[in-house]
Amino acid sequence: MRAAWYDRTGPAPDVLRVGELPTPSAGPGEALVRIRASGINPSDYKRRAGWRSMKALAGRVIPHSDGAGVVEDVGPEVERTWIGRRVWIWNAQGGVVYGATGGPETGTAAEYVALPMAHVVPLPDGIEFDVGACLGVPACTAHYAVFADGDVAGLTVLVQGGAGAVGEAAVQFARAARATVVATVSSPEKAARARAAGAQHVVNYRREDVVEAVRAVSPEGVDRIIEVDFGANIAPDAALIKPNGVIASYSSTSQPEPVLPYYPLQFKGATVRFVQGYLLPRPARQRALSDINRALATNELRPAIAARYPLEEIATAHELAESGRTIGNVVVTV
Repeated sequence: MRAAWYDRTGPAPDVLRVGELPTPSAGPGEALVRIRASGINPSDYKRRAGWRSMKALAGRVIPHSDGAGVVEDVGPEVERTWIGRRVWIWNAQGGVVYGATGGPETGTAAEYVALPMAHVVPLPDGIEFDVGACLGVPACTAHYAVFADGDVAGLTVLVQGGAGAVGEAAVQFARAARATVVATVSSPEKAARARAAGAQHVVNYRREDVVEAVRAVSPEGVDRIIEVDFGANIAPDAALIKPNGVIASYSSTSQPEPVLPYYPLQFKGATVRFVQGYLLPRPARQRALSDINRALATNELRPAIAARYPLEEIATAHELAESGRTIGNVVVTV
């Protein structure tokens, strides 16, 4: 099969290779999926680059945990009615990409991947493969960040980074759940993306004071905050969160070891929830998978696709995703 891989970390053009590898087969409880589209997440290019705390390499890595395609075969213990079904995939590489070391891993940047059936989800009719490739990390992370602490109907939800892959999905989930959604962005183009996703109020943090702008919308503050960069935003978050509110953070790229404003948070009884998209509790994962498919079918969830590249140009795709210049997901077609 054709596949992309790397066996050392570094810049995409230096370490990513494309060539022929053995085609895997489905083992007990597994499906063999013919991949049509493979989504690139920040964890994918950070790991390839050797970013801090990512799993150490102990062999060849076929990148990407998200993808979509068609079930070509199944192993023992799996109903053969799955063969021919269109599906989307979450965490194809298995386990967690942070922390411990591990051996060779197989992701979705390949013609085929074999993986446990628990990681295979039917793709609703009419949903394109490239959309299905953008669900495993972004949509599941967003769903848990929005709903882990209960329903948001009637609440005010602030989505920091409302035009990013997770942020856009969080806006769509919260709006569909009848919350008032405020999104922060960094440009007029991203403001348009956040509004299209359903944000009723948008704040350009490069041009406006976020605390003042959000308080103009919700004078008492906000009930929930979905946070893309905890270290950079924790001061305004602490100022804006309501008593007993929740800050759900899924990243802190700019400041990996942030200083916490303890008493501004403690005096409000605020909860800080750290969201790891690869480690959702089983019930939360099952609810996310079900809600994602329902939202796709009802057009309440639609990930934006910024660019598509063929597998042979995966290094260019990684560079674009890593650049931060895109509004939407970058997908590799296989």
